[in-house]
Amino acid sequence: MPVSGASLFPRGGRASARARREEAGRRGSRMSSLCHTSAVMVVFMALAVSVGAEQLEEKSCDVIGDESSESQTERALLKKLEPLSQMRFNVTVEKGKTENYIYHFRVCREVNSSQHDFGGLVQTDRQGRRTTVIGRINETQVFNGSDWIMLIYKGGDSYGSHCSGEKRRAVIMISCKRGVIASSFSIISEEREKEQECFYLFEMDSSLACPAEDSHLSVGSILLITFASLIAVYIIGGFLYQRLVVGAKGMEQFPHFAFWQDLGNLVADGCDFVCRSKPRNAPAAYRGVGDDQLGEESEERDDHLLPM
Repeated sequence: MPVSGASLFPRGGRASARARREEAGRRGSRMSSLCHTSAVMVVFMALAVSVGAEQLEEKSCDVIGDESSESQTERALLKKLEPLSQMRFNVTVEKGKTENYIYHFRVCREVNSSQHDFGGLVQTDRQGRRTTVIGRINETQVFNGSDWIMLIYKGGDSYGSHCSGEKRRAVIMISCKRGVIASSFSIISEEREKEQECFYLFEMDSSLACPAEDSHLSVGSILLITFASLIAVYIIGGFLYQRLVVGAKGMEQFPHFAFWQDLGNLVADGCDFVCRSKPRNAPAAYRGVGDDQLGEESEERDDHLLPM
């Protein structure tokens, strides 16, 4: 039975519609996966930006006074201490049952950047969990000596009944110790019995406080190195020449062996002449058998052997 052309078009139309729906579904799934990936990337980028912004928000040391009044020495010292800025230092102090503290310290950075209190050295009461800022990095003083650097944080929280209620301050003495970037952070004392100028004194060791080592060689060292190098070249070069060119063997391979042998004999004779402790004409400590000890031989009488 012949099939009319009118009956083919509806079937083809239904198949193409199904194909379009499947293609649309595949495109929709691809779009959803792309959207999911883009959303994840956006979240990661936002986290990275927030972390970077938080790091940028960290305050650094601000020397007391106008920026124009800061000396080159102060800027150089703060630059020198930058390797310590990423470290945190803690020390625990227990004095009986009433005083139990933890001191937190950072070099030119806030101990807790989220509070934005500029606290560079903070005291925490382990019993009441109360926090007291001992010194702030926005009121910094720094100076040094031959093998030490002193860092002072001022503008801490006010005293209660001590020191006329003035603001606390922390003095950190950084002493030279080669081979370590930072160690031995500890509290020395707290001076609070005065009317004014009270302070907390801390100390730590660091190679950053050490003076630069002079690496220049002295004239004597240069001459000694040069002389030793020449001797080495003379011995090695002469040995190779005697062995490969002249064809010497044994001790003869040493350059100018006969000259050095004669020189050694002359030196020995000179030492014997200068350093002898007895006269030259003194008899020897031992007696050998020599011609001078045999005496004169008796003249043999052989006349009787001659013919008469």
